[in-house]
Amino acid sequence: MTNKNPLKNRKKIAILLFFGTLFLFLVFVGRFTYIMVRGEINGENLSQNVNNLYTRSSVLEANRGAIYDVGGNPIAVDATSYSLIAVLTDKWSNNPKDPQYVVDKQKTAAALAKHIAMSEADILKRLNQKDLAQVEFGSAGKKLSYDIKTAIEEEKLPGIIFEETPTRLYPNGIFASHLVGYAELPTDKNGETKETTSRTDLKGLMGVEQAYNDVLTGTDGSMKYQKDSFGYVLPNSSVETTEPVDGKDIYLTLDKRMQVYLESVMTEVNEKYKPVEMTATLMNPETGAIIAASQRPSFNGTTKDGIGDLWQNLLVENTFEPGSTMKVLTLAAAINEGVFNPNETYMSGSKKVEGGIVTDHNVNGWGQISFLEGLERSSNVGFVNLMEKMGEDDWKKYMDEFGIGKTTNSGLPNEQEGSNPYKWPLEKANTSFGQGVTVTVFQMMQAYSAIANEGKMMKPQYISKIVDPTTGDETVIKPEVVNEPISKETADQALNYLKEVVYSKNGTGQGYQIDGYEIAAKTGTAQIVNPESKKYYSGGNNYIFSVVGMAPADDPKVVLYVTVQQPTITDPSLVGGDVVQAIFNPVMKRALEYQHLTDESESENTNQVEMPKVTGVSKEEALKQLEETKLDVTVIGNGDTIVQQLPLPDKMTIKNQRIMLMTNGAMTMPDMTGWSKNDALKVAEITGIEFTFNGEGYVVDQSLAPQANMQSEEKIDVTLASPQE
Repeated sequence: MTNKNPLKNRKKIAILLFFGTLFLFLVFVGRFTYIMVRGEINGENLSQNVNNLYTRSSVLEANRGAIYDVGGNPIAVDATSYSLIAVLTDKWSNNPKDPQYVVDKQKTAAALAKHIAMSEADILKRLNQKDLAQVEFGSAGKKLSYDIKTAIEEEKLPGIIFEETPTRLYPNGIFASHLVGYAELPTDKNGETKETTSRTDLKGLMGVEQAYNDVLTGTDGSMKYQKDSFGYVLPNSSVETTEPVDGKDIYLTLDKRMQVYLESVMTEVNEKYKPVEMTATLMNPETGAIIAASQRPSFNGTTKDGIGDLWQNLLVENTFEPGSTMKVLTLAAAINEGVFNPNETYMSGSKKVEGGIVTDHNVNGWGQISFLEGLERSSNVGFVNLMEKMGEDDWKKYMDEFGIGKTTNSGLPNEQEGSNPYKWPLEKANTSFGQGVTVTVFQMMQAYSAIANEGKMMKPQYISKIVDPTTGDETVIKPEVVNEPISKETADQALNYLKEVVYSKNGTGQGYQIDGYEIAAKTGTAQIVNPESKKYYSGGNNYIFSVVGMAPADDPKVVLYVTVQQPTITDPSLVGGDVVQAIFNPVMKRALEYQHLTDESESENTNQVEMPKVTGVSKEEALKQLEETKLDVTVIGNGDTIVQQLPLPDKMTIKNQRIMLMTNGAMTMPDMTGWSKNDALKVAEITGIEFTFNGEGYVVDQSLAPQANMQSEEKIDVTLASPQE
């Protein structure tokens, strides 16, 4: 059957097409109107996308705050390390006359082997890898210093390039390393850092670097601007800049002169006696300021050499039984309670206490002796008697007052509080001579400050001030008196009695005498618990040998506390105390000499010269400034700007004395021929490199040639001889 009205069908189709088209048009108009009004499509902001297309931004990097010693010498500063990369493909090399890839692999391997810790064969093996555009050299090619980078660049090797990475430099090597800590970029599970890094990504992982990470970390800024499709900045477009905020600088209480000397002594003793652990802490008892502090094992903050030997900061994280150095506190408490009569006598040797027997280190005792002689001989029985005279509750109160069993709130990571069970009669008795109670070095330093500082107990302080490098605003950390457990009169009497430990014929501390100075001290030999048997070791050198010394005894300006655990002693004529003396005596002598020089500088002396500040100026300007001072100037380094000086600014020195200036270039070895030992030690002090001396007199030979690079040297041997020789 055929359609009798085709015209009518066409009309219907036309109407349908018209309305269909109209509908689609309205849909499109509605959609475009929606997009124009809302400015987005499928949840994406079109205006923002256009803006992003033509807007560029760059990061303005902030610096991490530096760490300085009390005199402004750098301890931790920002630096850049370099990773070595070899380009193997010629696809990126456009100029045949200037190839940007490794051309001679054998020559390149031989040259690189001179500068990185990888053999020529291993380097060549990497360079010969197929189907790789570029290769790296593992840990040997990472964290390279600027000096090594420069030395490699001087080889003029095509295809050798470097990738920069922000890092942290610790220019003094081993230098209170666990206290200062270190910072580095975070890594993934493979030990790799992310490709794009900033100094604000550096994170403190130990010590001050960790405890004050928020203070040291800056905030990156940014700069935003608009560019056209060809990359040109659009005319009349605004540049939006957010300035970076650098991290704040921290000045420690450490004195670089004493710290470098202490590290040198600790290294020497550590190498000779190989103890399990050692600590040495020097403090100003009037302020609580830590002047120098060290431990072994330790590590180099820059190279991380030795960091795996011991992670703990022994000053606050390690607890131990103090042994007889605890008797300083027992003595002070007994004096304060009025129960210490130096002339009263008791029977030494052993004493029965509920739950056991307390014995002296001389189990047969010394007969009927006075309490003063008991102090001199370090009699355990005598101190148990003193504790009983006080009463066990009062003695516990004094331990609490001295801060035993409580942290010092140092702010350092993982500080421990120690323990004091103090439950059974024997436990209580043992605490009077430092057994069964555990402490930290910081706790003991805090407690000792009360005896050395007229009864006022000072919180250990390791930060002097925090400085905003942009504004110069300073936050000075004031000394903090945390308690007054004893009176001034008690403290004075305790010091007077402690002198007898050093100077009486029966004193256990006779070996700690120092010519020209009077020392108040107490020795200690503490037992150590075997972690396997849970019992004390016995015999041999299985002890923690220690001493605390305060000087000058009539008005202490320094307190030095040394602990040495289980040293290896092969000489039968030596004992553990000799190892402690090898640290204590030279360090205390040097500290007192510095104190004496400081006191002398306060008086007028026409032969003295005030050291001007020459850091931060050019070498030429510094030398010109020092022309009129009549000082003997030695410059270390091949740079053009002075970055360190010795003596420090405003310090007094004597005319014709040798002074040291260090530049920003690579450290270079001076010719020390004819120098005194003290002058040579100044080089060690300003560079942080250990010097060992053979002989007496003046320098006749040095293991590193004059003008040689000192950067990679760990130790320099110096030979001395008298003028006659």
